Amino acid sequence: MTTTLETQISTPFTTEFGIRHPVVQGGMMWVGRAELAAAVSEAGGLGIITALTQPTPADLVKEIERARALTDKPLGVNLTILPSITPPPYDEYRRAIIDAGITIVETAGANPEPHMEMFKEHGVKIIHKCTSVRHALKAQRVGVDAVSIDGFECAGHPGEDDVPGLVLIPAATEKLSIPVIASGGFANGQGLAAALALGADGINMGTRFMCTEESPVAHEVKQCIVEATERDTELIFRPLKNTARVASNSVSREVVSILAAGGEFPDVRDLVAGSRGRKVFEEGDLEAGIWSVGMVQGLIHDIPSAGEVVRRTVAEAVTEIDRIAGLINRG
Repeated sequence: MTTTLETQISTPFTTEFGIRHPVVQGGMMWVGRAELAAAVSEAGGLGIITALTQPTPADLVKEIERARALTDKPLGVNLTILPSITPPPYDEYRRAIIDAGITIVETAGANPEPHMEMFKEHGVKIIHKCTSVRHALKAQRVGVDAVSIDGFECAGHPGEDDVPGLVLIPAATEKLSIPVIASGGFANGQGLAAALALGADGINMGTRFMCTEESPVAHEVKQCIVEATERDTELIFRPLKNTARVASNSVSREVVSILAAGGEFPDVRDLVAGSRGRKVFEEGDLEAGIWSVGMVQGLIHDIPSAGEVVRRTVAEAVTEIDRIAGLINRG
């Protein structure tokens, strides 16, 4: 692979994780596949393959091999840990990750401690996704190497505290001694410069990378993101204390209405089925089900390559940092 000389922003995160730019691709269900992850990593960021998107641990190994054929740069794997009556075979997924030679894992959804020993034994670095300072501090105590702190603006599950990134990021960096990746609401270099100013060591972008050429979602979804504003999301499951931010469509609005009227999860179970959301991404039917997207869609206006997003974000951040520095008059 050839590498072109370009401006680099070095932080404790890039140094510790062996990447060129402090830009991480979110580990998104149905989205974090080989082509996207490899494109982000090849451009100097950290691409993430989503483990549970693959139906079996063996399929995950094949997906990692496909990505490795596209880049020799560092790759990560997302392993989301969620309580379930019939949980996935996490032990087998962990073993697959290790056997495939992956040395960076993003955990999310629940306490990563049960997974730490095996990963640490094999030299795997852990980034844990959190939505509060208290959870980030606990993750640090159990030995993760970095945290990704999700502000209220984010797609997916923002927690129940409703703290936006402008407060949450510096609140976290003030108390943590490990690298902090700012997540939720980032789509460009202005956001990266702001995150660095707030004390973060990089940014995580999900929605922005979902709307790129290499993203495996249907073009109709990407075009919807380009045309949407920051107001075009819904917060579902709020009365159930399991808030999730998704695109505003007829399905998500119906879910909000049913639960606001006193409904329970069984009343919306069929509406929020994962198979329906997958149909949105694969077939482009925007009303087929619920699908995750962040408020940051209001800042996304094109569908570039993932590599262009990485390079452009860093270049814009450098321009912003230089611009701000130029405002200083010490005379």
